[in-house]
This record gives sequence, structure tokens and C-alpha cells, in this order.
Amino acid sequence: MNPIMVSGRLVRVLGAACVVAATLATAEAVAQAPESRFNSTSSALHNILEGNWQSCQDAGPGRYGERVYDHVVNGVGQFEVHLGPRREFAIFSGVQDDHRDHTSPDNLLQPFRVPLEGTRARQRWDVPSLNLALTVTLGGGSRTDCESWFILLEPLKKTS
Repeated sequence: MNPIMVSGRLVRVLGAACVVAATLATAEAVAQAPESRFNSTSSALHNILEGNWQSCQDAGPGRYGERVYDHVVNGVGQFEVHLGPRREFAIFSGVQDDHRDHTSPDNLLQPFRVPLEGTRARQRWDVPSLNLALTVTLGGGSRTDCESWFILLEPLKKTS
């Protein structure tokens, strides 16, 4: 048998094994933290954050997962975005380790709870002080134990 053909087969087999291993590792990581996930789907370089985020019930009844995104530029925390729990959202200037209360006057998003209208929910906030716009839309198929949201965080004024 030609050594080049054997080498080509070996490369394909090793490549397939790497794909399977990466898929299993990703599935395991997701299984470890099902209460709050964010999947980035952005192909637009001008958007800061774009994708799908899901808030699911934690161990306690009525408690949902929350995710905090820290936006850091050159080592300096510019702002933090709180996704959840459930239909709550917040943006705070600066970044800190301690959790911040969404009812705080420092929350730049008002109202911070997105109202449900039937089975639909959508909200857009403009935050001129940080040159940000946040749009959230409740995804189809959301259940009482999980809510799936489409998230778009973008600059208000696009820079070239």
C-alpha cells in the first residue's frame, strides 16, 4: 500500500477523533452548568455580544440562573451586563466582583424586567452614557423551567 495513502487515512481518522472529543467535551461542559448558558452566534465584528442565552430553574423553586458579562478593554472594566435571572436584565458602569442588585438606581436599564405579553417578550434599551443598545427577545419554545433569549448588545454609534 502506498505510504501517502496510509498517511492521508491516518490524518482523516485523527481529525475525526478530535472532532468527536471536542463535541463530547462541549456536551460535558454544558451538562455541568445547565442553569445559565450563552451561545455566541455573532459574525458581525461591530456587535459586542450577540447570541442565545438561556435561564433555567436552579435547585430551588422559582429560582433561575443568571449570567454576568464583564466588558474589559485593555485591562479596564468598562461595564457589566447581567442576563437574568429569568426576565431581568441590568447594565452597570464599571466592573466589580460583588453582585449588584438589579433594583439599584445604578442599573442603567429601566424597566429592568421585560414584561411578558401573552407568550412574547421583547425589549430594547439605549444607554447613551456607555454608547450601548441592548435588545432582548424571548425565543420560541421557551418553557416554564427555562427561558431562551436572543441577545444583541451593540454600540449606539458605529465606529468605522
